Amino acid sequence: MSALRARCPDCHTLTAVAIGDEYQCHSCGREFTAGLVRVPRAWGDGGEAMAAAAELALPWPEAAVVEEATLDEQIAAMGRALPARPLVLGGCCCSHVGAVRALAQRHGRIGLVWFDAHGDLNTPESSPSGNAWGMPLRMLIAAGDVSPADVILIGARNLDPPEQDFVATAGVRRELGVLPDRVYVALDADVVEPGELDVFMPEPAGIRLNDLEPLLASIPRPAGVGLTGLIPSARNEELLPRLVHALGL
Repeated sequence: MSALRARCPDCHTLTAVAIGDEYQCHSCGREFTAGLVRVPRAWGDGGEAMAAAAELALPWPEAAVVEEATLDEQIAAMGRALPARPLVLGGCCCSHVGAVRALAQRHGRIGLVWFDAHGDLNTPESSPSGNAWGMPLRMLIAAGDVSPADVILIGARNLDPPEQDFVATAGVRRELGVLPDRVYVALDADVVEPGELDVFMPEPAGIRLNDLEPLLASIPRPAGVGLTGLIPSARNEELLPRLVHALGL
């Protein structure tokens, strides 16, 4: 599918056409602020429910489905398929890597606000599980796609000791502050208080939805957004649009 066209969530025709960084459906006339990219993959053991959540029905036009056989191929395919302003729906947090990398290549510098109960800052050597989904933020920093000074990690409360050391030494911030003009927001739903969304890996003492919305609204409209760490449910389909709309999409 061309990144210039997308499937309209309302009339279900392939008639949503990219106009700048937005979409307009030439069939029903609806306008949308982002193109949806589904990534039904989870790079770790037992993540089938998380991968299936990439099929959640969300009210944005589907611009691409990226379902490659390896993570490297997924990252490359994301770069080719990415709309001007993407709304990425994973899958695990590795879904963000190709999106952030492509946006950094387009814009020269990208800020990254990473909402997650976990740090995602392990390496293959430091990871207790070996699951790649515990490493994507570290991948992006190590590859030079983002500078640690341009990364803000929000809501993390279950960090492995090597991740804690990396945050302290690399200068990753833990509170919202000044960011580059172009920002990607990575939102792992486990950042939320358990029971308020249906997530793959809930952690106690999360952020309440009513507190998360104003946090998101305080970020100027991002160049891209990613939603990950979910499981399929009607409640997620009902509540996720609230969070995306808070970001101006």
